[in-house]
Order: sequence, then structure tokens, then C-alpha cells
Amino acid sequence: MTAPGVHPDGPLAAPAAPGRRRFLGRLWQALGLLALVEFAAVVASFLAPRKEGGARGTGVIEAGPVGEFTPASVRAFPAGRFYLARLADGGFLALSSRCTHLGCTVPWDEKTKTFPCPCHASSFDLQGNVLSPPAPRALDLFPVAIENGIVKVDTSRRIERQRFEPGQVTYL
Repeated sequence: MTAPGVHPDGPLAAPAAPGRRRFLGRLWQALGLLALVEFAAVVASFLAPRKEGGARGTGVIEAGPVGEFTPASVRAFPAGRFYLARLADGGFLALSSRCTHLGCTVPWDEKTKTFPCPCHASSFDLQGNVLSPPAPRALDLFPVAIENGIVKVDTSRRIERQRFEPGQVTYL
């Protein structure tokens, strides 16, 4: 016969295991929720258009002497995030390297003479006009100045535009 309060198989153990299990279960739930929030943030930042804050550019960039740029040519300036295009008539345009659809970087394709967007298949001509959507408007411009035969581009002032207009070109 056993004493009162004593289990026949031995003394009653305190139920410590369910408390530990509950704690570990909640810990795993919290870690899973945190991982889900991080994943959602990564997906949202991938899908959202890029927004440039505060100081958008690096200021005035000296591109070089006018004579270094042949007519109907394009030169990339990755640090300034623009292309300097010299048109066939000798004028200059500083085109943003960012697609106006979702902000992807557009490369210059010398063979086709276009800026094809690798993200969603938009393309732009030498003047920055949209050749194929989904880009809603022409590539943005940066102001160009020619001082003492030196081409300078002000990357702190981005100019949004719908399409190319002759007044946007800077001549010597």
C-alpha cells in the first residue's frame, strides 16, 4: 500500500516539461514571424520603384573637352549615373542611366544604338525617347554646360521630361 499523495510508480514529478515546451514553441513562432517579416521586406524592396533621397547626385562633373566626343556617340559616366550623348549635329545631352519605369540601370547598346532596359524590355533611342514601353516617358536629363571648351554636367539637378525637344540640347 502506498502513502497518500505518492504515485504507485514513484513520487509525483512537477510538470516542468510542458512549460519548457510552451516556451520553445513560442520562441520558434517568434523566430518564424521575424523571418517572414524579413522576407516580405526583401520582396517589397525588390518590387518597389527606387527612390533617390536627399542629395541625388554628386554635383558638377567635368566630362572632358568637347573635342573628345565624336558626333553620334555615347559615353557612360557610372559615378554620375548618366550617359553623355553627342548628337549627330554636335549637340550634347546628359541622359540619366535609370529607366523611367522602375529605375533599373539601362546600358548603351552600340550595335542597335539604343538603351535597352534589362528589367522589363523598355528601350530608348539616342535622344532618350521611349521606343518600346512599359517606360511611361523619356529618360531624365541632367543640365549640361560648356565652359572654356569643357563639357560639364550637373548631376544634382535631374530634369524629368515626357519626350525629347530640341531646346533640351546644349551646343558649343
